[in-house]
Amino acid sequence: MVLSLRHFILKVEVLNLYRDAIRGSRAIHDPLTRRETIAWIRSEFERNRHLTDLDLIEDKLKMGRREIRQILPTVTETNTRS
Repeated sequence: MVLSLRHFILKVEVLNLYRDAIRGSRAIHDPLTRRETIAWIRSEFERNRHLTDLDLIEDKLKMGRREIRQILPTVTETNTRS
């Protein structure tokens, strides 16, 4: 299957989201929680790795951004209070 330009653009967006999520997990001070969070992030991205439908990829990106915004700021706020 030949991938379109839009596929490559979305691939870059997905990789950026993945990197941001992994970097954001650095704010988690508890090593066990950090490892579990990174494992969850990796498994979610790996589970959707072979998607080719553009609409589905865009939907997954939106959901991923939303979930990461919900999880990581909460973790950051919790860790800065202690």
